[in-house]
Amino acid sequence: MRSNDGDGLLDKLKRQFGSLTNWLDEVFSLRNLLIAGAIIILSAAIGLWTLLPDGSNVDVESGQRVHMKIRPGMDAREIGRALEREGVIDSSLRFRLLVKLHGYGDQLKVGTYNFKTGMTYDEVFEKLLAGEQEYVTFTIPEGFTVKDIALRLEEVGLADSEEFLKAAKNFAPYRYIEKRPNTFYRCEGFLFPDTYTVESDAELSTVMNMMAEDFDQRLTEAMRRRAQSMGLSIYDLITLASIVEKECRFAEDRAMVAQVFFKRLSIGMPLQTDASLQYLMDAPKEDVTIADTEIESPYNTYQHMGLTPGPIANPGMAAIKAVLEPAPTDYLYFVADRQGHNHYSNTYDEHLALVEQYR
Repeated sequence: MRSNDGDGLLDKLKRQFGSLTNWLDEVFSLRNLLIAGAIIILSAAIGLWTLLPDGSNVDVESGQRVHMKIRPGMDAREIGRALEREGVIDSSLRFRLLVKLHGYGDQLKVGTYNFKTGMTYDEVFEKLLAGEQEYVTFTIPEGFTVKDIALRLEEVGLADSEEFLKAAKNFAPYRYIEKRPNTFYRCEGFLFPDTYTVESDAELSTVMNMMAEDFDQRLTEAMRRRAQSMGLSIYDLITLASIVEKECRFAEDRAMVAQVFFKRLSIGMPLQTDASLQYLMDAPKEDVTIADTEIESPYNTYQHMGLTPGPIANPGMAAIKAVLEPAPTDYLYFVADRQGHNHYSNTYDEHLALVEQYR
């Protein structure tokens, strides 16, 4: 009996240790499989990483300024694509992998940034993680049109030009910015030419309101009363001032040209200003042609009497003051020489002689 009992115990132990051995073999086999898989994945990742661009884009000149707005809701994929598209980095995929690797996903700050083409990834992340506040200074020269302003704001990274033009069609924060038929942009003439400094992530509405407010503050009560005494609404004052602005390259000509236009209006003569034709063109021309004077448009002051439907530019204060205080002369014609100086005459024959002499 004891011998049989011993044999049974031995068999039982063998079976148990055999099961344990098989289990351990399975565990070690699984571990080896996992290790092998990890090595394969790591090798593939390293291989892929080495194939990614290294941050130097030979197709983009390094050091060019790039203004970019990172908006709320943009994820790493969208940000990376925008950075790659502008030449700031060379691989949006590498950018996203770095975001994942470092856990930057919820740390990238919204805002408007001043990047440069050809930056390193460390430099880019330093900016995006800090969310540094940038300020943008821009200048709008006298005589800029709404289209010119749109391009300038896009150039400095404050607005998309098409969005600006869309907003300008009906932007009118003050009652004197009348809604006249046939105008292209309601706020044309009322965005004051000046130098402005704003936060780089300023909203488009903020920028536009700032420029319109600048105009409103500069147009003093005395100037408004003077315009009223001359029978001019603020809208007509700025319309005529914009024409004077575009017709004069030199300060001494503004009051003289304003007087010429007042006289033409008083005798029922068309203004016949080339500046109104230039406003209709995609690009400025040194000399308009006879064909240009036949363009069918309410802005064509060769074909239509009176002022243009609205301002043709945003005039500076000097042009506005010239309209309010025109020169005490009696000229009816003027022609500009190739340097931009105007020459004046009283009769059409005198005018033709000056045209022959200076053009």
